Amino acid sequence: MTLPGVPEPFYWIDAPWGAALRCRALDPVAPHLFGTRQLQLSSATHVAALASSVEAVRVQQVTQVHGRAHLVVRAGDDVPAGNPPEADVIVSNAPGVAVAVRAADCVPVLIADRETGAVAAVHAGWRGTCARASPAAVSVLSTEFGARPENLVAAIGPSIGVCCYEVGPELVDAFAGAGHERHLIQRWFDSTPPPRGSRARNPLRLDVAGANRDQLVLAGVPEGQIFLSGLCTAMHLDVLTSYRAEKEQAGRLVAAIRARP
Repeated sequence: MTLPGVPEPFYWIDAPWGAALRCRALDPVAPHLFGTRQLQLSSATHVAALASSVEAVRVQQVTQVHGRAHLVVRAGDDVPAGNPPEADVIVSNAPGVAVAVRAADCVPVLIADRETGAVAAVHAGWRGTCARASPAAVSVLSTEFGARPENLVAAIGPSIGVCCYEVGPELVDAFAGAGHERHLIQRWFDSTPPPRGSRARNPLRLDVAGANRDQLVLAGVPEGQIFLSGLCTAMHLDVLTSYRAEKEQAGRLVAAIRARP
């Protein structure tokens, strides 16, 4: 397996199960990682290995529903009984708990506050992005733990790239219906001009990672504190996994982060 190159803020590590990705800018703020297809959390052993890799006692996940609902994990809270609650945003100030989301083309976002040590993990596909899942994380970090947007650092992990994410015009309608401004929609949805004289229309492509970056900026996070891995899941199937490319055979990539004491 050959690991793809990544931008300077990111680097690969050797985890107990294989390769994982980290962000240098997030390192001093919170233990974290973005997994590869070598870790699927398919057993208690895998979950324990993930917890150990970010120096946590346990891992908190959610039942992801492609929205902006959130789960708050506070220091001293008991483990929720039964099935994981439905949410796509997890915020935490519990240093013993790694909060984790899983994705296969959707955008995983990890956020940490340099002042309070609180963290968030976000799962944002096109529906979650349309619903503003990443800004919801910023808002909940503020209301629950007193985090200020200007103190947040965010890392955006591997997701489907604009190179491979062809979408229909109904997604443009969905973003417009959700109140996103027209200039942002034009920025996020790209269609290259057809050859001169051609009547064909090239397909739309959605920059879902870029949309989450822009939404974080609009929520008050400084652009210089938001870092994109730039990896397309559909272009690196030996390392990552993609639902669009692999359909039902696709696994899920984990992204996890732990609050510092």
